[in-house]
Amino acid sequence: MSAPSFFYAGLIHRALPNARMIALRRGAMDSCLSNYRQLFTVQYSYYNYTFDLESTARFYCKYDDLMLHWRAHLPPDRFMEVRYEDIVHDQENQTRELLNFCDLSWDEACLRFHENAAPVSTASSVQVRQPLYSGSIGRWKKYGDALLVLQNALQNAGIALE
Repeated sequence: MSAPSFFYAGLIHRALPNARMIALRRGAMDSCLSNYRQLFTVQYSYYNYTFDLESTARFYCKYDDLMLHWRAHLPPDRFMEVRYEDIVHDQENQTRELLNFCDLSWDEACLRFHENAAPVSTASSVQVRQPLYSGSIGRWKKYGDALLVLQNALQNAGIALE
């Protein structure tokens, strides 16, 4: 589930009770840094939280709370969380689990998603044309003290950084 769809997981479940929802989670610091660094459109106020680190941290904390709520209230056969890092490090097994969750058959093409020429509309449109890579995992550590505001806010909220 991508933002802002996670806001509506309960509504989606009520409207489509047989739908399966997948939430891709990522280490908190990397997730926040990625959002902060991405130049989202200024015409769409939804992403205003990404313009400074404190707002990004507050938004992530609210997101984390809401995901905890969905985890507790949505049926486990309809809601699945997957860690980005797990997919990067174990793509085939994680993909098989995702397909199994969705009652879909295995297809080797899933491992070659980057070869799909279909148009995409996402902030990571260049990245979806590349194989999975681990270079973004732990990227936040390269920024040292520049991310202390973010790091402290997440830690104070009890959120694991990675």
